[in-house]
Amino acid sequence: MNRIKAFASRNMKEILREPLSYIFCLGFPIVMLVVMTFVNNSIPKESGMTIFRIDNLYGGIAVFGQTFIMLFTAISVSKDRAGSFLVRMYASPMKPTDFIAGYIIPMTVLSVIQNVITGVVSLVISLITKTEINIGGMLISFIVLIPSALMFIGFGLIFGSLFSDKSAPAVSSIVISLSSFLGGIWFDSEMTGGTMLKICKCLPFFYCTKSVRSVTVLDFGKDEFIIPFIIVTVFAVAVNIISSYSFSTKMKADLS
Repeated sequence: MNRIKAFASRNMKEILREPLSYIFCLGFPIVMLVVMTFVNNSIPKESGMTIFRIDNLYGGIAVFGQTFIMLFTAISVSKDRAGSFLVRMYASPMKPTDFIAGYIIPMTVLSVIQNVITGVVSLVISLITKTEINIGGMLISFIVLIPSALMFIGFGLIFGSLFSDKSAPAVSSIVISLSSFLGGIWFDSEMTGGTMLKICKCLPFFYCTKSVRSVTVLDFGKDEFIIPFIIVTVFAVAVNIISSYSFSTKMKADLS
């Protein structure tokens, strides 16, 4: 446990020293909230389009922000590998699970901070635009967002373990694009129907957004929240199992 705490502390300090962590993980979601609010104000009310209204926008941006946690995780792991830091650390008594936990813990803390900041800014925007947003639902959403955060962190660990420090960010960017378009963040996936909706339902990103938006309005229905939340949780567990295997395999390869 002491080894995990020491390694997690080191990674947290690296995060705090890196300006990009503030820009991408904390600043960018806030900018998107403000920009999309202006976009929403420019949409005629007669259109009935509410996807960018702050009560809907909050859940989408909260999930979108987590994709940058994934990117930062991939960059951190791949840079440690490229700089031979991990190779030197392999000589220590630490096990692969210690390394993985040492990355997951600070990234999860960063994700929770990101979600809280996104929630606070959303609340301020709701007051300015006089749009009602359920504070109780938002508080519960901070907990609901944890499985999706762990899933994206797991993806970051996989990319950081398998790809170089130059390739890992590029692969992460592909997932960011997929999650934003197929996760229903920028449009209502269920309104599209047909093949597009089927594709969205094959990926976990759709369920991440759906579960958060549902709980924000205190809708705990089976199809609206329970099933999507279970799917996200299952994906989070599966992705982290794969990430553990990928990291362990790469660790053995680096030592040989």
